[in-house]
Amino acid sequence: MLGWFEIDREFDALHDVRRRVDRIFDDMARQPVRGPRRSARWPRANLWDEGETLALELGLPGVALEDIEISGQDDTINIRGVRRVTAPEGYATHRQERSSLRFARTIRLPVKVALDEAAATLDSGILTLRLPKAPELKPRSITVKAG
Repeated sequence: MLGWFEIDREFDALHDVRRRVDRIFDDMARQPVRGPRRSARWPRANLWDEGETLALELGLPGVALEDIEISGQDDTINIRGVRRVTAPEGYATHRQERSSLRFARTIRLPVKVALDEAAATLDSGILTLRLPKAPELKPRSITVKAG
């Protein structure tokens, strides 16, 4: 059976390991990022069907309108861009937890869309795309004539 002295020594060793791990993570957080990072699953997206259109929303906080490119074909949408994070002119950075990053997402849609009729807006860091479904997918009526 361990005495109190041995138990205290074991806990001191555990605290020492914890302090070392904390120091490693603090050092990693302080290291400057060289160039923009790239993230595979950012920005996060929501997609829903509104009947004749699909709505696609992506959270893009801190991304400027001119730093976004959208393209697509049939049932695929590609969103590319960059989030730039820089200190204001004349100021020093004391802490930087958000970094610049390049992003690219390709989102497969459940149906083909008419991209020439699509609309995109950026408001409060949310990019919203309204994607009308392709004309061949829209319901059509058939007129019945007397025989």
